[in-house]
Amino acid sequence: MLSDDYILQLLDSDPEETEEWLQSIEAVVSQSGDRRARYLMARLIKQARALGVPLPVQRQSPYINTIPPEEEPAFPGDEDMERRIRRAIRWNAAVMVVKANRKDDGIGGHLSSFASSAALYDVGYNHFFRGNNGDTVGDHIYMQGHAAPGMYARAFLEGRLTAAQLDNFRAEVGGNGLSSYPHPRLMPDFWQYPTVSMGLGPINSIYHARFLKYLKNRSLYDTSNSRVWAFIGDGETDEPESLGSISLPVREQLGNLTWVINCNLQRLDGPVRGNGKIIQELEAQFRGAGWNVIKVLWGANWDPLLAKDDEGVLVERMNDAVDGEYQRFKAEDGAYVREFFFGPDPRLRELVSDMTDDEIWSLRRGGHDYKKLYAAYEQAVEGDNGLPTVILAKTIKGWALGPDVEGRNSTHSIKKLSNQQFVELRERLHLQDMVTLDELEDGKELPYLRFGQDSDEYRYMMERRQQLDGPLPHRSTKLRLPLAMPSGKPFDEASAGSNGIEASTTMAFVRLLRSLCREDGFGERVVPIVPDEARTFGMDSLFRELKIYASQGQKYEPVDAKLLLSYNESVDGQILEEGITEAGSLASWIAAATSYAHSGVPMVPFFIFYSMFGFQRVMDLIWSAADSRARGFLLGATAGRTTLAGEGLQHQDGHSLLLASAVPVCQVYDPAFAYETGVIVRDGIERMYGNDEDIFYYLTLYDENYVQPPKPDGVDAGILRGLYKWQDSPSGKSHTAKILFSGPAHAAAREASSILAEDYNVAAELWSATSYKCLREDALAVERWNRLHPEAEQRSPYVTEMLRGTPGPTVAVTDYMHIVADGISRWVPGRYTSLGTDGFGRSDNRQALRSFFEVNAGHIVVAVLSELADQGRMPLGVVQEAVSRFGINPASQAPWSRDI
Repeated sequence: MLSDDYILQLLDSDPEETEEWLQSIEAVVSQSGDRRARYLMARLIKQARALGVPLPVQRQSPYINTIPPEEEPAFPGDEDMERRIRRAIRWNAAVMVVKANRKDDGIGGHLSSFASSAALYDVGYNHFFRGNNGDTVGDHIYMQGHAAPGMYARAFLEGRLTAAQLDNFRAEVGGNGLSSYPHPRLMPDFWQYPTVSMGLGPINSIYHARFLKYLKNRSLYDTSNSRVWAFIGDGETDEPESLGSISLPVREQLGNLTWVINCNLQRLDGPVRGNGKIIQELEAQFRGAGWNVIKVLWGANWDPLLAKDDEGVLVERMNDAVDGEYQRFKAEDGAYVREFFFGPDPRLRELVSDMTDDEIWSLRRGGHDYKKLYAAYEQAVEGDNGLPTVILAKTIKGWALGPDVEGRNSTHSIKKLSNQQFVELRERLHLQDMVTLDELEDGKELPYLRFGQDSDEYRYMMERRQQLDGPLPHRSTKLRLPLAMPSGKPFDEASAGSNGIEASTTMAFVRLLRSLCREDGFGERVVPIVPDEARTFGMDSLFRELKIYASQGQKYEPVDAKLLLSYNESVDGQILEEGITEAGSLASWIAAATSYAHSGVPMVPFFIFYSMFGFQRVMDLIWSAADSRARGFLLGATAGRTTLAGEGLQHQDGHSLLLASAVPVCQVYDPAFAYETGVIVRDGIERMYGNDEDIFYYLTLYDENYVQPPKPDGVDAGILRGLYKWQDSPSGKSHTAKILFSGPAHAAAREASSILAEDYNVAAELWSATSYKCLREDALAVERWNRLHPEAEQRSPYVTEMLRGTPGPTVAVTDYMHIVADGISRWVPGRYTSLGTDGFGRSDNRQALRSFFEVNAGHIVVAVLSELADQGRMPLGVVQEAVSRFGINPASQAPWSRDI
């Protein structure tokens, strides 16, 4: 391995000149110290960059503001007016949370997060955030979830919310309430993006910004004037989703993305980095990734002190103090700050010798200084160099809420303030002309503040938002580019079957996807998404036709350029091939699945992934998608516990159907045949894009090849409701039974039916159970209706009606855990048994796996015979004979218990 010294020697074209430079810096260090040396080096680097010399990224800068005072733009607003508005918003936010907790102790809510970030939002609202009432779709604001009370408080001042609604903060069940956090599912006209599950807002904002470029580069819609803003807490950056994708916006040149990180130095329980400096840490991470980094650490009243700091001792002290100290300073008073921040160095003491303790205490952090914030936002927006920008704004958690709240470790959990604390808050916010002391007497209901519509404050506030194209947050579903529905042609091939040729449902889906993409007026809106498994799923055939989206195009000739299935990238490519990131792929899917709302351009995303690595890995994002009112298709490929031969424990999925069923709006299907997949996809397109239903679909796809039968007549309704008869029972048998199958279990069910008929005189009907979730939800709805209408004619669940006609037991077999099929057990007439694949996966072939998990034909036969024997319709000896015949070891442990 070559040493750094050796490499530098190789690059040295003038060793003598190099030695002179080295001696010069040595002289500076020996005569003036390392502080002077650092200063000179910084100036040299800055000058070199100004001259266009490419240099490595400087990962950290001194602990001061990035933008010097002399480079700050003039503030264009009315400072006093904005301050008065902001104070009213602060007051209302606090009153709303406190009133909710007085009414219902323990209902929760948060005071301190918004208190620390009020100015961050206010500057944006007054000068930068564009609404969606204009000719363009405006900006997309990912609010920090815990700051929701501040957004409600502003909306109240604007007249968008009523006092009654504020009084119903976190009281939604009775109607006219406000949700705890940003939840579009619960407040579909207000909130745009759910963000309180920490880490999801950041990653979603990245892929959202990229998707806006995707829309533009594919000439679908011009999003040039739209910016994505994401407000994040410094503690939130510890979530892996927060920073895990920060290289992508640099690679994709997302100059339309701005993050504002509220660095109040505290997470929920204490300091984010008590022994370190989270702002410096974040700066290094973002600079290293290539972002523009703007630090807003100190307010304007620090500027004179920094200007007098000729020797750099103040900057040095700022650099040396750790976050735990900074938190303590703001939990004490001016005298404490004088002694412990300025006191250790006589030069620092002299710097503030003419200041009182109160003046020292009033030294403000940059995140509370609207001029400093305006300068940072202006640079982020106007200084777009094709790179994303992060603004690191230093604030105080609980700022302005008083000494019992500000900067305390318990600040995040404080939900209540006494009336006396509101009296003190009234003084701090200078609201004497708006709130009387009488109104704050104990026992009286705390008042909200509102400006009259003829007031200067109201007019100013509304004029600012009018000039910026309307209120925010505001979720709009106004279509700017309607979507045409596809014809029936793409579904005809799936309905026709495979003409005797073996094919997997995955391959049948890929053919359907290609056909949909070829539909005029619809095909260009299809967004295929895959996390680096396209070849596994047979989607490489789409590379040349649809091309892979690449914002910079394809700057190389791929090694397979001469092949039909070559890797083909393009600026206007349609496929989002995301690399090995299910989280990133799902974030892209959410951006596409909510495009109808955030851009007014309905898109139809199909995200196909390893079934095991979908819901299990990114369930939180999928739940967030449901909250976002996402519309689209999730497809779990290589699904099933026994179907994915050879892969074993970490890859074989036997529970994604169970996890998917936990999401209320997810339509969950486990189709066995290509025609079932086609019917379900067609239904999804119609419901989501024709009927505007805010749902999405999860379908399993399998890599097992078998002949795909043509679609029988009259089965569409049964497929969609979750169950239909696939094959009648043979006639002339002594006993009858029903076998329910789904997915690839159809093969074992069909084989078992033949064995039962030929060898045991049992006629078994075959039923395709495409969705146990649909069956269960229908049955629950019927059960509830019957319970609440005792005097009306009682109804019967669909599954009961379907299965009551033929006597005898019912056996259900799936490639999933027993609990999936057990979900309908109490509504199945007669005896009911499920066979499933509980337990860890194994590496082996399908035959061995199905024997191991007891879902093969032999176990189905035994299950049917056992049920008949229990009913006295079959001798017990017949069951014993079948156990021996199929090589089943009665003494073996159950599959799910063999790994304990």
